[in-house]
Amino acid sequence: MTKTRRMIQENLKLVDLIIELVDARLPLSSRNPEIDALVGQKPRLLLLNKADIADQNATDAWVEYFKQHGVEAMRISSVADKSLKMVLERCRALLSEQIARQKERGLVGRSIKLMVVGVPNVGKSSFINKLSGKKSAQVGDRPGVTRGKQWIRLQNGFELLDTPGILWPKFEDEQVGMYLAYTGAIKDDIMDVEELSCHLLELLATRYPQCLAERYKMDDVTDKTGYELLELLGRKRGFVVSGGEIDTLRAANILLDEFRAAKLGRISLEMPEK
Repeated sequence: MTKTRRMIQENLKLVDLIIELVDARLPLSSRNPEIDALVGQKPRLLLLNKADIADQNATDAWVEYFKQHGVEAMRISSVADKSLKMVLERCRALLSEQIARQKERGLVGRSIKLMVVGVPNVGKSSFINKLSGKKSAQVGDRPGVTRGKQWIRLQNGFELLDTPGILWPKFEDEQVGMYLAYTGAIKDDIMDVEELSCHLLELLATRYPQCLAERYKMDDVTDKTGYELLELLGRKRGFVVSGGEIDTLRAANILLDEFRAAKLGRISLEMPEK
């Protein structure tokens, strides 16, 4: 993390605009609070990635929320969205005054340099590959795939600097850490996946009970604890071991894998405050 922060600071003067990717399912929790201090007044565009697997109504509310707070934001999907070229158009529009000043000084044809930042596993590498039209960045479904910086030349006079995902040293709000763990931004091998799944099931039972009903045939989810829901999920999937006990660890891993793969439907974990 310290190495990545230093990398961002050292290269900040080389770029014209910061592209910050967040997870559309948890736009606040997936924003690194240190990024504001790191990039300062540098022009920035906030992209709500994975909008194709987030609750559409929630994403609409988040775009309006950021607009009201003076933050340029747009929804994208680095996997399914074919309109990512609009991102470059928005970047050029945000830098229009700077580009005009450069033309007045005779600096014509200079590349527009962009830096991509975001927490681990938010989809930066997939976004870059889709934008560049080639496999320029390593892609993985786990955090920590991108290890160092790399410059990538795009069409239409843009250059892109990719950086490793950066988390922050301490979560002031435990719920933030929990949300990030649900989506895989924190490695499972340092988590108790059964406890994590119990919390996720309680959240889904409250906000998206129909998703549990459709995916796992769990019709009656009211007034049940997370562990009871986890056992019910395991029973529905046939994860019964000797003695009639439920393999809750297997059930927990299945839930997390299927939630991250959006097999439960379009779900958002956060909504803007009223």
